[in-house]
Amino acid sequence: MNAYQSTLDYLYHAAPLFQNIGAGAYKEGLSTTRALDEHFGHPHTRYRTLHVAGTNGKGSVSSTLAAILQSAGLRVGLYTSPHLTDFRERIRVNGEMIPEQRVVDFVEQERAFFEPLYPSFFELTTALAFLYFAEQQVDVAVVEVGLGGRLDCTNIIRPDLAVITNISFDHQQFLGDTLPLIAAEKAGIIKEGVPVVVGETNGHEEVREVFSQKAQELRAPLRFADEEEFPPVESELKGEYQQANMQTVQCVLSELQKQPFYAPLLTPETVGYGLMHVMELSGLRGRWQVLQERPRLICDAGHNIAGIQYVTSQLLKQQYNTLRVVFGMVDDKDYSTAVSLLLQLCQRRVAFYFTQPSCARALSAEVLAEAFRQQAETSSKKQKGPHPQVQTFRAVSDALQAALADSSEDDLIFVGGSCYVLADLFAALS
Repeated sequence: MNAYQSTLDYLYHAAPLFQNIGAGAYKEGLSTTRALDEHFGHPHTRYRTLHVAGTNGKGSVSSTLAAILQSAGLRVGLYTSPHLTDFRERIRVNGEMIPEQRVVDFVEQERAFFEPLYPSFFELTTALAFLYFAEQQVDVAVVEVGLGGRLDCTNIIRPDLAVITNISFDHQQFLGDTLPLIAAEKAGIIKEGVPVVVGETNGHEEVREVFSQKAQELRAPLRFADEEEFPPVESELKGEYQQANMQTVQCVLSELQKQPFYAPLLTPETVGYGLMHVMELSGLRGRWQVLQERPRLICDAGHNIAGIQYVTSQLLKQQYNTLRVVFGMVDDKDYSTAVSLLLQLCQRRVAFYFTQPSCARALSAEVLAEAFRQQAETSSKKQKGPHPQVQTFRAVSDALQAALADSSEDDLIFVGGSCYVLADLFAALS
């Protein structure tokens, strides 16, 4: 095992990792984050920041903003999570991942300080990201919230602007089980006098009120992107749900243009170039990404109910002979509602290849398939139609191989349900 792999092993096992153990990795409060920040000399104060929270779309919005700022000639840090195949995807400067050696050095040089603090994996990663961005002398860092907002360890920054993409159900065990409670946690990133853009409230008046009250308390200028008119823009990101994300991005750009630092940089040319080169400039993957043609292979990272709803809606609009769905989830998601959404795909010829990601929180493929079969049985009693083909696979790579083997050139294979399923997909294709 090389030094980098050993370091990752240490990080994954010495610090609680949400990716592996879920709720047990969640640390409430910012005291450890503040101790780490003080130790490193408050590196996030040495560059400008934009802060992005929200249930869905924050990765796409963060990456798009980073790409646009980069195309404007700035040196841009981008901090996102989770990673798909390599830890270093989380920390990028101008699209380039942090070097393996810097990760190794960070742990070797600093573990004597941080071990007594018992930091979480995310607290350590955030400290490394903020420090690395300062070392790299970035002009601006786009910082994506890990979970929630108010108590997220990214929330020590004072950004030039805060973005909250949208509110829907996810991580209710930490953030609350109603949309206004979840909104209140996300609204925790709003700072005194700092402009805030909220992407979508989906007509939910109580959610809107949460943001309005918080912004008013803190005298923070507030805009709701979905209540404003913006001309449609073309972007490299093609998912249907990206329309709302691009509306949010346009509102953010319009707000940044009021700030003297950003105004001269955000020309139609730099914005247009950034929008059309998001993946290349930021390294973003897995957003309605077409991986091959004939048969068409598409993957998407939508993993909660709102995300899966968008995906099923878009799949129904595609042209194909047979749709083949490779699908897996983790165990803290609402899989019962997810399979009821997948049932909508049975209006046309479809086959399901239920699988499970290779992480400790994987939901068993058999549990997912059984939930689907039961709902399909109930549904077919009400509405006669052919039963969809259902198979289960313990590995994403096996499910993908089966779907490819079964496919004709005119079929469509879709892979999704979890970021971790996509991680296994990319590993299988590499």
